[in-house]
Amino acid sequence: MNKKVVFISGASRGIGESLASYFAEKDYYVVGTSRNDFKFQNTSKNLFPIKLDITCRESIKKCFDELKQKDLLPTILINNAGITSDQLFLRMKDDEWDDVISTNLTGVFNLTKIFIKNMIKSREGRIINISSISGLMGNPGQVNYSSSKAALNGFTKSLAKEVGSRNITVNNVAPGFIDTDMTSYLQDDAKEEIINSIPLQRLGNVNDVSELVHFLASDNASYITGQTISVDGGLLMY
Repeated sequence: MNKKVVFISGASRGIGESLASYFAEKDYYVVGTSRNDFKFQNTSKNLFPIKLDITCRESIKKCFDELKQKDLLPTILINNAGITSDQLFLRMKDDEWDDVISTNLTGVFNLTKIFIKNMIKSREGRIINISSISGLMGNPGQVNYSSSKAALNGFTKSLAKEVGSRNITVNNVAPGFIDTDMTSYLQDDAKEEIINSIPLQRLGNVNDVSELVHFLASDNASYITGQTISVDGGLLMY
């Protein structure tokens, strides 16, 4: 790949922010998005923050046109943006289902649909979806979230089979309990119970995820596609 451009959705915090900073330090140009205005804590000149609602196809089209004008169309797409709206199924409201599916699944469709065309034309590309261990093992109170993340497994495998002949790989990364603001709500006793269930006896950190994603985006992973790889300390073993 010549000019290494990475597009990362949901890059304002947590795993997404870590991914953006990690790739920027590796001399990639990184376009990171959030639905709200934001700035990267890392001051690298390789980082380009953009406000974008990935559920709005018109906004995505405008973003694509702007990136094309700036010669920043990505050869690597990391679909990281995701939201939760936890609720027991019997109490779950329609919009709690719709909002999560719209962002976590349809948002992936929206971004991939528009950026993959340039990858096909260039006959090179990497698409990496950030799923969750919840999509593999389920989690009470997260029927909406777990469903959206489980769907990414099928999305990844099917698309990988369609575009493999164009030198495009599609893979799925499923983080377990990673020490970010999304796990900061856990009470000490709940956190201890989780840690005790993890063979490596600790929560993961954002670099655990970033290093794997960076590998999958590299030429070293050119023969890996259609896979879902867990980063969970051994919490789920097949």
